[in-house]
Amino acid sequence: MTSAQRWGGLTALFLAVITLSIFLTINAVWLYRLDIHWLNIAQEVQMSPAKIMHNYHQMLGYLELPWVTDLKMTDFPTSFTGMIHFHDVKNLFLLNNVVLVLSLAPAMLYLRQLKRRAEQWRLLRPVQVAAVVPVVLGAMLAVNFDGFFIAFHEVLFRNNDWIFDPDLDPIINALPDTFFLHCFILAFVLFEAGLVGVYWWGRVAIKRA
Repeated sequence: MTSAQRWGGLTALFLAVITLSIFLTINAVWLYRLDIHWLNIAQEVQMSPAKIMHNYHQMLGYLELPWVTDLKMTDFPTSFTGMIHFHDVKNLFLLNNVVLVLSLAPAMLYLRQLKRRAEQWRLLRPVQVAAVVPVVLGAMLAVNFDGFFIAFHEVLFRNNDWIFDPDLDPIINALPDTFFLHCFILAFVLFEAGLVGVYWWGRVAIKRA
């Protein structure tokens, strides 16, 4: 295996772990269902949990299904700028899904080649380095989540349409900042769990050798 092949395989592996973590976080409907109760969202929007979840599923359907071209939430109207932001988010979600699909096969092939050559040890150092990233980001969240959240949006979006007016886009009342904090934490935990799994696989292979 050449150096370029190893770097390509390692890149595919990390992309697969990152995008899978994001995909699982996006689809963690159970987390939002819990937050409806933990964060008193039902009281905030004066709506039953079942009705809130119905609208949440409508929103997710728009964001994740390429063939759904219009966002229609039964109980939450959306402004023009709100629609632009949701469309931008949809593009990012779909891009994540595409990268996930495209990176899985090369990542699995890379792991298979490492196993065939008994070179799983090559994963240990890169995984240790990559595992530091969520720790650093987690520290930033703990110190100043609002600043991190704003910087996150400024990096991903080239406009201010993500700043919702509750009077025009009442859905923002049903999506408090703390919910997004929980999403970030879940994504970091899933990413770390993926790296731990890869590291454990490499360590076990070394012990067996």
